[in-house]
Amino acid sequence: MLSIMHTVAESTGVFPSVRDVAARVEAGERITREDAAVLWNEATDEELRYLARQVRDRFHEPDRATYMIMRIINYTNVCVAQCDYCAFYVLPNRPGGYVLSHEEVFAKIEELLAVDGDLVGFNGGFNPKLSLDYYCDLFAAVRERYGNRVEFYALTVAEFMFLADRANLSYRDAAERLREAGVYWITGGGSEILTEDFRSRHAKFKYTVREYFEAQEAIVETGLRTTATMVIGFDETLDERLEHLERTRDFQDRTGGLFSFLCWSYMPWGTPLGGEPISPLEYLRHLALARIFLDNVRHIRTSVLTANENAFQGLEYGADDFDLPIEDEVTQKAGARIDLNLERLLAIPREMGYRVEYRHPERPAGLAGAA
Repeated sequence: MLSIMHTVAESTGVFPSVRDVAARVEAGERITREDAAVLWNEATDEELRYLARQVRDRFHEPDRATYMIMRIINYTNVCVAQCDYCAFYVLPNRPGGYVLSHEEVFAKIEELLAVDGDLVGFNGGFNPKLSLDYYCDLFAAVRERYGNRVEFYALTVAEFMFLADRANLSYRDAAERLREAGVYWITGGGSEILTEDFRSRHAKFKYTVREYFEAQEAIVETGLRTTATMVIGFDETLDERLEHLERTRDFQDRTGGLFSFLCWSYMPWGTPLGGEPISPLEYLRHLALARIFLDNVRHIRTSVLTANENAFQGLEYGADDFDLPIEDEVTQKAGARIDLNLERLLAIPREMGYRVEYRHPERPAGLAGAA
């Protein structure tokens, strides 16, 4: 934090003020990391909320919010990444490891359809026993069985990188293989905090930030769509949070491939890292800061999975979209609580004055007619 402020003072001779930064936001100008630090450190909650709403309203109707009903299917819990913030993984050849069969995956999808959901997110880990063929066969089977009745987010960027390396393929060639298997989306999961220092502290067996963006860029170049994600509440500094946001914005400037940005908060229970969850207000302030800073990302999503009812306040802090998950074993293992009373949840934003509308999954251009 101090390093950012001192850099500003040395280069300009003055500290930027909240009023100056707010004027730039209201004028539609792009803010810098230094500006973002000023807002975080000095803006009131009301000021952050107001500015985030100003940016939100450039993209969306003020009283409208969209949502999806989805299920994260954890196809395996075997992983060699050994991130210290994860309570989910089991090392290979240890008791409790599993890989779901096609029929088990189909059963979970049927349960999602039964509650009118139509989005599946596949998330597992770095399982060295699963080849690229396993993934292609699974995703092709899902596409063949369900066609366009459901959409699925196949893998995270981090998982995609692992399987490409295991297959000795370039990221582009691996993405082409998945596209041929009926994949349209690979999400930005596995990013957490995109700084090299954070990764060396907590996920030393994961890929570098540079490699992460190389893989995501190859995904976009192949014609697939992707998203940006971020997790806060570990031990990251403000500098690291702002570096993550800046890298995300730069990537969107280069590629235009990010459909949305989703931020959620670290759940500490059962993890080697431990700790305490951040406050709901800290999460909301960060959501507002992300909405203001990410001026080239249309959708900012608030996390019902980790913030529960408090997530809907995120609509007041710049978010426009959310999903209602019915399962995510990874975060549930770390303490996330899932509420299956979907109508009760939807009543909350409606009572706040929002027109809440279901949003069906989109498909990248050129793939919309695929079966």
